[in-house]
Amino acid sequence: MNKIKALILFLCCTIGLAAQTHTRVFNEQIRTLRVERAFLVLEEGRVDGADPENTLHISFDEMSHDLHFYTYSVKMLDCSAPDDGLMRPNEALLSGEYLQGFTTQDITAYDHSVNTSREYTHYSFDFPNENMVITKSGAYRLTIYEDGNPDKRIAEVDFCVVDPRVKIDARVRNNTDIELSGRYQQLDIDVNTAALDIRDPGELRLVVTQNNRLDNSVELTQATYVEPNRLRYINNKALIFEGGNEYHHFDAFSCFYAGYGIDRVYHEMGDYHVLLLPNEITKGQYIHEYDSDGRFVVNAERTYDSDTEAEYMWVYWTLPAEKPWLDGAVYIGGEIFGNELGMRNRMQYDAEAKCYWLTALVKQGGYDYQFWFAGKGITGLHPRGYQGSTKTTTQRVDGSYWETENEYAVYVYWRPFGARHDQLVGVQVLH
Repeated sequence: MNKIKALILFLCCTIGLAAQTHTRVFNEQIRTLRVERAFLVLEEGRVDGADPENTLHISFDEMSHDLHFYTYSVKMLDCSAPDDGLMRPNEALLSGEYLQGFTTQDITAYDHSVNTSREYTHYSFDFPNENMVITKSGAYRLTIYEDGNPDKRIAEVDFCVVDPRVKIDARVRNNTDIELSGRYQQLDIDVNTAALDIRDPGELRLVVTQNNRLDNSVELTQATYVEPNRLRYINNKALIFEGGNEYHHFDAFSCFYAGYGIDRVYHEMGDYHVLLLPNEITKGQYIHEYDSDGRFVVNAERTYDSDTEAEYMWVYWTLPAEKPWLDGAVYIGGEIFGNELGMRNRMQYDAEAKCYWLTALVKQGGYDYQFWFAGKGITGLHPRGYQGSTKTTTQRVDGSYWETENEYAVYVYWRPFGARHDQLVGVQVLH
């Protein structure tokens, strides 16, 4: 019964945290970078933080009680990405063209951890605010750096501001252009452009993501059909996604007993350790299970403030396998690792134990995760995914099914003829 209650709490707490943001951390001392908003809405030509529901709430931990001087800056991104797929700051614009107020802000709100095995300092701030106001829709990157030196960046948050001017009608179907009720899902998208003065349909650019993942995002610059005041993206093979499988999850809210998905919790050598129940290579029949599409929530029992009283724990994943796969590598995917691929979430193979394993330091809470297989040649992920290279797949471990409940997000960018930046004129999220 306690495990069921814990799972319900985890699922309820993650509702509303559908963050269509991407986070990256560049310093091993920085942990649990969180953004608690999906996207910002441009209202009356500005976003100023006056509305808490239209504000990014950003926080992270630095693993000591030493005080650090952190600053952040914000730049608009250019959605016309080069061949490597990585969005970069729009150098054609001055900051004053999309920001009002200061161009940088110091992070002054912090609290030390209280009665925890590992010391850490919790930093937090809200953006935008009265000192830094956004005046244009589009894609943005917030960079956090140390000692006032932009070259000493510790983390980044990519987010977007939408000025809703188009209507998006998106549908997910299992009858795809390559198979019927099998491993894949396909999107059909209609965009009503009546409110825009479009000279050329090529002025619009669509970006589609699944569960906020980076590796399989899709960018479209041409519609299948062009009609008066409507662009149709239907029967487009680029909009076929693996259905994947429901995320695994565990709830490490307690230091005293095993929550959902956990085999054992113990304290040793000054740290808490969490052994997850071993996963299995299934690739069998789809079984519905509630998940949060890869997200996590910080939560610790018997505390007043989980942000500063939650423990950091060593979490152990195991995936039994008779032999290692020599054609690629297995990663733990999800927001727990920023939906990226790297050495911190790449599983290692133990020939003696005949299993893949991974250990990571994680803050108390509930977490979703998947097993992603990446073929050789995949060494990392850009915020817009790869173009022309192999995507990660869930089929090697968990299989892929059309019944899987995924979250898709459709972004519509518009760069009018002669304009120097991309406006975000529509966002649609499908659950």
